[in-house]
Amino acid sequence: MNKHYRWQGEDLKLFCYIQPGASREEFAGLHGERLKIRIAAAATEGRANKQLQQFLAKACGVKKQAVEITSGAQSRQKTLTIRAPVKLPAALQLDAAGPATAQ
Repeated sequence: MNKHYRWQGEDLKLFCYIQPGASREEFAGLHGERLKIRIAAAATEGRANKQLQQFLAKACGVKKQAVEITSGAQSRQKTLTIRAPVKLPAALQLDAAGPATAQ
């Protein structure tokens, strides 16, 4: 079982490692058991968190409000919940099985 994500019904829970202040925004593979995401915004005054939410919302085809940081708001290691993602980018490295077969 992959440890960088989990389905909870229709919602996707991601366990991420964030690299703020990067030269570009992208999914960057795995960092241990977490999905590494590079964000251009600096980690000051919540800028990186806001940009992370926008990045994931666009990547998953949802509104920014559908992406919630559920833990680690002040840390590089974050847990995020994406409510009912419309699309799943290949870079997320998810199994083919979606929410219908997840436990």
